[in-house]
Order: sequence, then structure tokens, then C-alpha cells
Amino acid sequence: MTQQDFEIKKKKTWPWIVLGVVVIVVAAVGWHFASQQRHAVTFGTTLKVHFEPAMAGEQKLIEYVAQNIAPDYGIKIIAEGLQDPVQADRAVADGQYAATVYQHQWWLKQVVDANKFALTPTEPLFQWAFGIYSDKYHSIADLPQGAVIVVPNDGANQGQALWLLQRIGLIGLDPNVEPRTAKLSDIKENPHHFVFKELDLLTMPRALNSVDAAIGYVSQFDAGKVPREKGILFPPAPKTFASQLVIGTPYLDDENIVKLKKAFADPRVQQWLKETHDPLVRDVLVPVSAQ
Repeated sequence: MTQQDFEIKKKKTWPWIVLGVVVIVVAAVGWHFASQQRHAVTFGTTLKVHFEPAMAGEQKLIEYVAQNIAPDYGIKIIAEGLQDPVQADRAVADGQYAATVYQHQWWLKQVVDANKFALTPTEPLFQWAFGIYSDKYHSIADLPQGAVIVVPNDGANQGQALWLLQRIGLIGLDPNVEPRTAKLSDIKENPHHFVFKELDLLTMPRALNSVDAAIGYVSQFDAGKVPREKGILFPPAPKTFASQLVIGTPYLDDENIVKLKKAFADPRVQQWLKETHDPLVRDVLVPVSAQ
């Protein structure tokens, strides 16, 4: 066999390399285009505003603004219910919803820190009535040593419950911790030896008959058919937990979003909260306080 009888050829790999580069470039262009699309949302005059279906007062508020105020600003508002609050925030950040009304600043911080959503609070709208309920006792003073007390299992609302107990002198929190963000592990003084259990806010009404007391939002106990008479303390709602109109940060200057902000900031909103006799709103959503 001579050298001319065969030829050793090196396998060509360049087409696969080129193909790989093409795939990467196409993927990068697609991601960039999708990113640009998210930031290129332009809102029309019909705007969807999110509420939590379990919180009927939120829907009533949005509908009041939609019917009585929005037309004066040249927009139409649609109340859109979605129970998953994190998915709702994602939808607001992506421009699928114009805004949401359900969350106070401490919950918003928790969501943004965990998910890196671009969201901005623009206006305190109302304050949620928050209280302590009991099936067994008629006042805070009646709670016995070792009473079992249920608090929310999410960090933002658990802080509100523990801060309430500290304000009325039943527990002491670590002074080095911001009390509005306190957790059970931050309790440093518990002279009554209370036993704390954590539950989702929505399940609290069903658990009330198996514990000594539960701390949560009036709206959720109302939704669970718990009579207001079972509330043993309804402290004034602090402004720091006021629910806010929250908007996707890239859209703050959109013409119709600006109109939406003006509609919810209209003085008629706070006046309605003061005067309404709607049982789903009165003593559930209260006007924003001075402090």
C-alpha cells in the first residue's frame, strides 16, 4: 500500500462551533427582546388593579374609585382578583396589572427582598383593622398564664402581632430589633409564659376554638364568619402598616399610571372610608392616620 492509497483527514468541528455560537446569540437576543418588551409596556386608559379575593374590602375600595373617581381622570379601572400575592406582585412588576392595593411597606420589603421585583409604593390608601380574638375570654386581662396564642406565620404580619403585644405590655422584644419586623425568636420577656403558635392568616378563624387567642386582621376573621364580639382588643391601626398603591417601577411615569395615582390620591377616597356603612369596609379598612 502506498501513501497515495489513503489519506488521513482531520474531522471538521467548525460547523458545530458556529452552530453553538448562533444558538447563544439567538438566545441572548431573545432574552434582550423579552426584557425590552417588559420595560416597553404602555398602559391604555383601561387599567387592571389587583385585590386579594379573601379581602372583600379591597375590591369594594377599587370599585368605589372605579365608579366615582376614575372617570374624572379619564381612565377606566377594573378590579382583578388573584389570591396568590407574590404572583400578583410579579404581574404588577411585569406590567400585566397596573397596580395592587393589598400590601403594607413591611410585606412589600419582604417580597422585594426575596424576589427582586421592581415595585414602588406611591400612596398610603387605608389601614387594616387588626385585633386579638378569643373564643374563651372576654378581655386581654382574662388571658391565663401559659395561654396559647396564635400569630401569623409570615414575617411581616408576625412583626405586627408581636409589636402589638409589646405595646400593651404583655411581652418584651429584643431592643436591638426593629419591632415591626420582630420574630418569635426576638421575644426576650414573656412574664405570662404565653405559648405562641404560627398559622397562616387564612386558617386562623378555623383554629380559634382550639387556642386561647389569635391575632390577625379583622377582614380575615370576618371572612371566616367569626363574630366581631369575639374580638377582645382592637387597637388603633398604625400608619406604618397602611396598605399602599404599589406600581411597577418602570411604569411610574406612564401617562395613564400617573392618572391612576391621582385617582387613588383623590381626597374622596379617605372621605368615603370615614363615612361608608358598607359592612365589608367599615371598621375593616380605616382611613390613613396621621401617625
